[in-house]
Amino acid sequence: MRLRHGPIDVLLAATGAPDEVARALEQARAAFPGILPELCAELPALRTPLPSLPPQGRVASRMHEAVARHADAFITPMAAVAGAVADDLLASLLRGRALRTASVNNGGDIAFHLAPGETLCCGLVADLAAPALDGRFILHAHEPTRGIATSGRACKGQGGRSFSFGIADAVTILAATAAEADAAASVVANAVDLPGHPAVTRRPATDIDPASDLGHRRVTWHLGPLTRAEIHAALDAGARVAHSLIAADLIHGAILALRGEMKVCGMTIPALERT
Repeated sequence: MRLRHGPIDVLLAATGAPDEVARALEQARAAFPGILPELCAELPALRTPLPSLPPQGRVASRMHEAVARHADAFITPMAAVAGAVADDLLASLLRGRALRTASVNNGGDIAFHLAPGETLCCGLVADLAAPALDGRFILHAHEPTRGIATSGRACKGQGGRSFSFGIADAVTILAATAAEADAAASVVANAVDLPGHPAVTRRPATDIDPASDLGHRRVTWHLGPLTRAEIHAALDAGARVAHSLIAADLIHGAILALRGEMKVCGMTIPALERT
C-alpha cells in the first residue's frame, strides 16, 4: 500500500492472515493524515539544533529522542524525520494485530517487524545519485535491528532529499528503530570526509534550499576525482565514528560507500553479498 501527503511518500507491506493484514493496513491509513499537520505545527522547533526543548507531538518526540543521542554533533531533529515517520506508521500497523512481517519504507528509511523465524532481505544502494542494486543482506527475527536508514551527499541537487557535510555516496545504518538509524546515518555520513580537499566543492545549505535546517553551514555540492588512497582515508574517517556508535550501543552496524569502495562496520552486520 502506498500513502502520500505532501513530501511524505511511504510504502507499507505486511504478511499474515488476510483479515489481520487488511485491518493493519487500515489502521495505518487512518493514522497517516495526522502526521504532516502535527509535524508542521512544531516545525520551527524541529529545525533548531540541539539542545532544544522536547516537542509535544508523537512523531516529533521520536525525532527528538533519536537525535538527542548525538548531542555532541551538530544535528537537528529533522535528521530523523523520515525514520520517525516510518516508526510511527509501523506502530499503527502492529497495534493489536498478529502479523508475520510488516514494513514501512519512507524514501529508503525503513521500519520493520519480524515475527519469530521470519527474515527480511535488504537491497543495498551504494550511490544515491545513480540508484542500482549493489548488494543484499538478510536480517533475521532474532537480531535486534528493526530500523534501516541511508544518508549521503546531495550532489548538485541529486542523491537524496537532505544535505551532508561529508562526501559519502551512501551510508546505510542498522539500528533498533528507523529514527535512530536515520539520525546516525546523518552523523556517520558527515564524518566520511576529506576536510580542505580541493576536489570537494561546498555551498551554504540555504543557497541550495532556503528552508534547510542547516542554515548557512556549508554542505557538499560537488565531488571531483579522488585517488583510491583518498577514498579509503575518507571511509576510514567515517568508520571511526561508526565504530564509536556501535561501541556505545547506539547502532548495530554500518555500510559506508564511496566511489565503488565499501567499508562494513559492526559484527552484527550480516554477510554482504555484492551484486
